[in-house]
Amino acid sequence: MIGSGKTTVGERLAQTLDLDFYDLDQEMDRILGHSFHQLVEEEGWVAFRELEYSICKRFAKLDNSVICLGGGTVRYEWNLDVIKGSGLVILLTASLEELIRRVKLADRPRVHVGTTAEEDIRKIWEKSKDKYYGAADLVYATDQKCIQEEVRELKQMVSEYVKR
Repeated sequence: MIGSGKTTVGERLAQTLDLDFYDLDQEMDRILGHSFHQLVEEEGWVAFRELEYSICKRFAKLDNSVICLGGGTVRYEWNLDVIKGSGLVILLTASLEELIRRVKLADRPRVHVGTTAEEDIRKIWEKSKDKYYGAADLVYATDQKCIQEEVRELKQMVSEYVKR
């Protein structure tokens, strides 16, 4: 979900596990040569989703990596088809209030045009929470502990999951 701490937690988890780290939003910016926000503004969400899908297909082929997907990636079946079976999927959660607080700090394009950041986040969550949970192998809340403790606990969860 947008604002859940995917990049921050993902980077630190990758470092701790000594794995490569990839971030879909950062990869998109690298490919475009500018912010994906500009892509959304100039060409719309369809162009964004097409590029997202092509990146997901490349990411799904990677091994020994921590990959941070976009906040809306799992809301689309074509992405889920690529992601499922390619590795462990962890859903990072936080309270709506915390997600809203974090998203307000970053000026991000709205999924629901003409809404406030708060309205946008609420609508996304209400419409899609089942998809987020359905895509996840593990779920972890990122609004209750410090980042070091979150990474330590996630490392332990990943280790236990892999041992199964």
